[in-house]
Amino acid sequence: MPADLTLDRKLAEFLRRFARTMATDFPIQAILDELVAQVVEMLPVTAAGVTLISGERRPRYVAASDHVAATVEQLQTDLREGPCLLAHRSGQSVTSPDLRTDQRFPQFGPAAVAAGLLAVFTFPLRHDNQVLGALDLYSAQAGALRAEAQAAAEVVADVASAYLINAQGRRDLKEAWDRARRAALYDGLTGLPNRSLMLQRIQAEIRDPRRGRVAAVMFVDVDGLKAVNDVHGHATGDELLIAVAGRIGERLGQQDSLGRLSGDEFAVLTVGHPTAEDVLLLASGLVAAMADRYVLTGAEVSTTVSVGVAWIASRETTAERVLAQADTAMYQAKRRGGNGLFVVDDLGEALLDRYRRLEVDLVEVITRGQLHNDYQPVVESGTGALAGLETLIRWTHPELGVVPPSSLIPMAERAGFIDSIGRWVLQQALSDARRWARTQSRPFSLAVNVSPQQLMSVGFVEVVRDVLDAVQDLSPDRLVLEITESVFLRDGRKALQVLGELRELGVTLALDDFGTGYSSLSYLRQFPVDILKIDRTFISEIDTDPASSAIVGAVTDLAHRLGLVVVAEGVETAAQRRAVVDLGCDYSQGYYFARPLSAPDVDRLLHRPRLTLPGGS
Repeated sequence: MPADLTLDRKLAEFLRRFARTMATDFPIQAILDELVAQVVEMLPVTAAGVTLISGERRPRYVAASDHVAATVEQLQTDLREGPCLLAHRSGQSVTSPDLRTDQRFPQFGPAAVAAGLLAVFTFPLRHDNQVLGALDLYSAQAGALRAEAQAAAEVVADVASAYLINAQGRRDLKEAWDRARRAALYDGLTGLPNRSLMLQRIQAEIRDPRRGRVAAVMFVDVDGLKAVNDVHGHATGDELLIAVAGRIGERLGQQDSLGRLSGDEFAVLTVGHPTAEDVLLLASGLVAAMADRYVLTGAEVSTTVSVGVAWIASRETTAERVLAQADTAMYQAKRRGGNGLFVVDDLGEALLDRYRRLEVDLVEVITRGQLHNDYQPVVESGTGALAGLETLIRWTHPELGVVPPSSLIPMAERAGFIDSIGRWVLQQALSDARRWARTQSRPFSLAVNVSPQQLMSVGFVEVVRDVLDAVQDLSPDRLVLEITESVFLRDGRKALQVLGELRELGVTLALDDFGTGYSSLSYLRQFPVDILKIDRTFISEIDTDPASSAIVGAVTDLAHRLGLVVVAEGVETAAQRRAVVDLGCDYSQGYYFARPLSAPDVDRLLHRPRLTLPGGS
């Protein structure tokens, strides 16, 4: 700036230059550094500094024209004494034309003089009734500041205050925006990208013209998180999720992305692999690594993961489709027992298209009359005499054929139709049972499978009551509701309440697939079941594996001691039938006696003179 400009013109030029920065996004530190430099150039002072004081916080200098000013400003912070603090307390300017004789600052004064500064003129930075800090002007010469220079300094202090408020507002707005953006794109628990951001990254990978190596999406589901939450509490469950995220992240490359999609679901975008085998090696390594124990706060937890892999093989696909493919593959891995891996290939693609078609058509499956019940006989183990029927729902799709319960039930649960379909199954089964009861003098039971989601849904007990009321000539104890151990892992307390209410209706309760879940023996003691159905995995080797035989024998003996009836599932050979009889299983079912029958086939069976099936004696 030319030296012949008057102070007024210098001030005007300063204000114009400073005003231009007000509308910019320049960092506050850079602007204040420029401010103190221009103040020294404009006013007859040796150095300048700005110190901020916010609430109860210690004062801190934020800008200084040179290292001497920085040192003296810092002294006020360290000593908690000086003209800046006095101006902050009083809200008034502080003038000290000669620090050598000023008794107000017994520590700061000598230190400033020793640094070569003999005078200081301080102007508070005010906004409304708030004092933000102070502008300190230092001189190496003792003496008062001229009136016009003091007036100019006050203007500079007011402008600096306005800028600070403006900058703080911009910073607050940016921080709020950053927080909102982070909340919209990142998971609050793990800090990982959420579904929205992962979809963006997958889509970017699909569109990347440089993409020439193998890329894939992995859908990772934590097996048994609900059990951890129930046993150890949700805080431990959250800690486990954070630990799982960390363990996955440790095994990914720098270009890979890891995100959390929902409660126990993660997604991995892995890119840049030379071959598909490298992706599968990474995925199988993740499965193996996740099975190691987790040492958490107050608990050691074991868990596994189910992983589905889908390839990014075409630029014509979409992120949603690839993620859905990986999701479907994960469910295939889960259906195989979890702790494993499933990959979408050409066969998997066909299965995915079939699954999506079924999901769409599931909406009207009842109104179109595509559902029917089959019934598999349950017999007395020793005689083969008919003792009951287990209801097995079937969906006959007009184009895709028969859909088994193992596919239909999970699909109905995910689509939100399990309650309506479950009610239809119960109504149809009891309607058939009433018809059969009219022709039979010897009563037999009718079992209906109930999924965990269906059992725990609001109003399920009322549904059972209404259906029973509609068939008044059928005794409620003839109805057997079969549940699996997994229902106790969801909410054991609520499950106990629902089962108690069902018992009050008079229905019989059976624990199905016994031995495939968690802590099975404790459930026999805690929950009001009447029948124990031993899973087919134990029966399949009962005549060849001593361990399976010993387990079935021990469980049967324990069940009888608890007053329960035992049913052996999956009896397929004469040797297996002899083994379950020898071990004391009361009832049996399986292909050795009969495959599932349609309702008309049951009609014909019941008209036989003797209700003994082919496998009977």
